[in-house]
Amino acid sequence: MGLLTDFDQRDREAIGEELHSFARELYPICRSITGDGVRRTLAMIQDRIPIQVTEVPSRTQAFDWNVPREWNIRDAFVKSADGERVVDFEKCNLHVMNYSIPVHARMSLEELRPHLFSIPEKPDWIPYRTSYYKEDWGFCVTHNQLQALKDGEYEVCIDSTLVDGSLTLGECYLPGRTADEILISCHVCHPSLANDNLSGLAVATHLAQFLARRELRYSYRFLFIPGTIGAITWLARNQAATERIRHGLVLTCIGDNGSFHYKKSRRENAEIDRAVVHVLSHQTESAEFLEFSPYGYDERQYCSPGFNLPVGCLMRSVWGTFPEYHTSADNLEFIHPAQLAESLRVCAAVFDVLESNRRYRGLNPFCEPQLGKRGLYRPAGGGSIEEELNARLWVLNLSDGQHSLLDIAERSRIAFPMIRDAAELLHENGLLSVVSEDAAREKASPNVAVARRGQS
Repeated sequence: MGLLTDFDQRDREAIGEELHSFARELYPICRSITGDGVRRTLAMIQDRIPIQVTEVPSRTQAFDWNVPREWNIRDAFVKSADGERVVDFEKCNLHVMNYSIPVHARMSLEELRPHLFSIPEKPDWIPYRTSYYKEDWGFCVTHNQLQALKDGEYEVCIDSTLVDGSLTLGECYLPGRTADEILISCHVCHPSLANDNLSGLAVATHLAQFLARRELRYSYRFLFIPGTIGAITWLARNQAATERIRHGLVLTCIGDNGSFHYKKSRRENAEIDRAVVHVLSHQTESAEFLEFSPYGYDERQYCSPGFNLPVGCLMRSVWGTFPEYHTSADNLEFIHPAQLAESLRVCAAVFDVLESNRRYRGLNPFCEPQLGKRGLYRPAGGGSIEEELNARLWVLNLSDGQHSLLDIAERSRIAFPMIRDAAELLHENGLLSVVSEDAAREKASPNVAVARRGQS
């Protein structure tokens, strides 16, 4: 029985509304790579799943990086001479360039203008800008706002702090039957951006809730961390633990109307890559598969050559390619309950493949066993189980102790759940035996097995 049985019995519309509702709750918070916005966000996730929160002090070295100082903001505005807030952080937290240093001054429009950012081709949208690692300040405005500013003196205030504090990491661990892990990572550092940030947080949180109610083969580790520096810091603190990671996904931009895209891991043909490609090929009409590149989200940290972990990135619209990306147009109307629910189901289907993928050995390897006498062949003159029969024959033929169920699904072009169900049925009827996980892993990765024997 697969992971999706209970999932498919639930109302998809209700699931989608739950996901979108959670995104709405998170949306107003001004997040950054450090600070109270991250803590508030993790506390809201912690209301739904068990999370261990870790604070890593500023200036802590993490490989070639150092944890930055902590940034928090209370208010910010630009006031005209008559006291009107022509730019107001309280109306939209994107109005302030993230990580802006504190400033309170009066200046002319000419002096202010270099610190104003807009998108001329999208005059009603506010851009999202950051200055994490270079001290600076600025305001992000619509181009219409910028053009409406008149010459004169303006009061400029950014009531922020940038001091030694800490970087906050959130981690949810779900133990399984084995210590081997599946890693799910999403970034928690963007302010009010719905697709790029909140869609991944919502789907990951509900996925952890879904998996926590099931008996699991793998252990699962969910990371809710600031982009780039969060992944680097976590990896620096958990270098030995990464040896247990067998599969991984970064989730981002997963709630809009775009078709699914999957960026493969650096290994390009890891089991996670094959599982995602298989699921998307069978469950979606148009999915695109992208080769690995060292540019993108945190998959580039997990896939850096020193780690080379099997971690891919699952998206709908690809970051940086849709007009709404990193603008105020990436709002709650840009993400949709139905798409969030479908994204959650795709993730569950991928993990269903990984949880169920194993090797069998046929107990009747000399010629095809007689299925009819076991009630496993089609009834006379009927064709009602043609597809199921085809799956059974493929499983019988390729269950030689070397081919996994995913191997068989790929070669037969039959959806994995039907291959798994066929294997379970044949096993129940005494036609297959299960190859132990240790033996299967040794066949798949002899160098790992040799290394383990050398440590024992």
